[in-house]
Amino acid sequence: MATVVALHAHPDDEITLTGGTLAKLARAGHRTVIVVATDGHRQFDGPVAPRLLELQASAKVLGVSRVEHLGYADSGHGPVLYPNPPGRTMFVRADVGAAAQRLASILAEERPDMLLSYDRNGGYGHRDHVRVHEVGALAAKSAGVARVLNATMPRELLRGLTAPAGWLGYDATAIRDGYTARAEITHRIDVGAFTTQRMTALAEHRSILEGQSRFATIAGFVRRVPAPLRAKLFRWEWFAEEGLRPGPAGPLDDIFARPGPH
Repeated sequence: MATVVALHAHPDDEITLTGGTLAKLARAGHRTVIVVATDGHRQFDGPVAPRLLELQASAKVLGVSRVEHLGYADSGHGPVLYPNPPGRTMFVRADVGAAAQRLASILAEERPDMLLSYDRNGGYGHRDHVRVHEVGALAAKSAGVARVLNATMPRELLRGLTAPAGWLGYDATAIRDGYTARAEITHRIDVGAFTTQRMTALAEHRSILEGQSRFATIAGFVRRVPAPLRAKLFRWEWFAEEGLRPGPAGPLDDIFARPGPH
């Protein structure tokens, strides 16, 4: 049995990039752990952030064994960076070394075979996602985690999918120029069989799904797609292992397999 820790920026990110892989690992008997950097809020009422409770429910659906929060607030996305909420620190304002030490403490407890993090672009460039990459890399080095696989998507695929956005007047530059070039993706994991499980886990994130965000709009559309088509659309999850690149046969479908060095 292996142990895999997945570092994410916000509750619900675990579904988007690694939900199928985590479910697949859990079903095979491996131990999976989610560490989320932020609680997903700038402000919230009550003693516990609602989105952290939703994350716990989502993780249970995916078969995840443990969920931890590094203690930071959501930094938000867009041109405006608001002040820190009272008594809390936005993740992007966190000291990278201190945040990495918080994560390294968890890694030292779990002694994982690998850490799943984000690519250096933070996917589409969200400031908290970029910080996840920075903190994850430093923590893995500090804790002696031998392998770091960055959850990502093929940049070329996204350029094709976002082409219509320009026709509608939406600037998709961050998506088209973010993520990872296909030539650098080392692992492509077949998770089509876990699509329904991922959708069930996604449904636990009620506070975001019932909102007015762009993510809520996209998620609502995805949930209405017929299940057989969804399984095809969301068949793959992609990773780029730090310091490695795919071999002649292309990306591997076994997350524990290792491609050749650069």
